[in-house]
Amino acid sequence: MSGRAPLLMFALALGGCASVQFHSLPPETPAADNAADLAKAQGLAAVAALAAKQTAAQSAGTGQGGTARQGGNAGQGANPPEVPLYTSADAPSMTTYDPWGRLNRFMYRFNARFDEAVFLPAANGYRRLPSPVRSGVHNFFGNLAELDSMVNYTLQGRLGRTVRSVGRFVINSTVGIGGLIDVAAKLDLAKAPTGFGTTLAKWGMHPGPYLVIPFYGPSTLREGIGLGADYVVVYYVNLADLYRGAQSWGLGVANAVDKRANIDFRYYSTGSPFEYETIRFLYVRKQLIEDAGLHKKSPPPRPNPNRPAGE
Repeated sequence: MSGRAPLLMFALALGGCASVQFHSLPPETPAADNAADLAKAQGLAAVAALAAKQTAAQSAGTGQGGTARQGGNAGQGANPPEVPLYTSADAPSMTTYDPWGRLNRFMYRFNARFDEAVFLPAANGYRRLPSPVRSGVHNFFGNLAELDSMVNYTLQGRLGRTVRSVGRFVINSTVGIGGLIDVAAKLDLAKAPTGFGTTLAKWGMHPGPYLVIPFYGPSTLREGIGLGADYVVVYYVNLADLYRGAQSWGLGVANAVDKRANIDFRYYSTGSPFEYETIRFLYVRKQLIEDAGLHKKSPPPRPNPNRPAGE
């Protein structure tokens, strides 16, 4: 027993010096967080509007006093033009329309695991190829995408862009050796791909519910329909018999790996427990901004901040 006493005392001393801490992530409460963010945004907008009104009132008083001192010179006493104020009604909604949230979260985790196990290693191996090879592959698939852009620009009524896509395809397919070299870009014919999802937006269709597509990633119902329609277009055009048969599978895999290699996004790289909400928020806002750009002549009505974005 006397031999064990020093060991026991040493163990107790270590136990007293050491401290064990257990960290847990905060619970996910997206609804409460979004409501709090909305209330904060509305409060800030109200404060800004009040401050702007006070500043305008002070400016008006100063202008009237200056006019009286100058002997009633009407030309010098004019008030500056009014600047339109933004109120809470102009603020975008802080929530996102996600009625399939449980399924989307499951699919998001599935895509993350697939990306880590399969997609990302393949993309990293692809990046080790010589730069001219990777550029040639990327340009080749970009040239094939011009076919889909021709169809959709025509359906959108943007015939000038249709002509540009036709010119890019002809130049790159001939002078660019089957699209391996983007000669059209050097002639100031920049690449501007589009799809049927943008066509539906041009026709006035709203983005709809947020949707996470397997192996693809964040999307919306409208963009998901657009992806299916784009596949139908290239399948029936079937340029050089590339989109039917066994070669279509190899082409699709190579295209997917090339796209993944050109995207720097990494799942859970931020360490934030709210990554899903952040990606969802940014993606849907990007869609709404692009939709507004398509309707510059007839802008859509102001969004209701009390309704989820995309609904």
